[in-house]
Amino acid sequence: MNRLFYPAVFHRAEEGGFWVTFPDIPECMTQGEDMQEAYEMAVDALGLALTARENEKEPIPIPEASALDAVDPEDGTLVIVEFDMAEYRRKNCSRAVKKTLSIPEWLNEAAIRENINFSQILQEALMVKLGMNR
Repeated sequence: MNRLFYPAVFHRAEEGGFWVTFPDIPECMTQGEDMQEAYEMAVDALGLALTARENEKEPIPIPEASALDAVDPEDGTLVIVEFDMAEYRRKNCSRAVKKTLSIPEWLNEAAIRENINFSQILQEALMVKLGMNR
């Protein structure tokens, strides 16, 4: 679930710019001075809404995106917003968390001789294992 595509409705605001809603995620709304800013704000708002759902003690499931023909844009324009969950987390959820782990002594000594950065190697290996390659 790294790359997601959600339909959004971009509405023209009376005072100029756009306001954006997501039919599948009612709590997710934003705005922008022009189409580009509104789209960028929509990506960020989508990230906030989806990570908030994941972080709840009893999470609201992340919904599947509606089919385009099932969305009524009302008085707005239907736009597909692309969202990369892994990239969003890398940029916005990068607080370091300390982990304690064990490896064989011989492996530890070999890595130290080669000046291996254990944290970097573990991060890279985890991203590969989780399919989040950069």
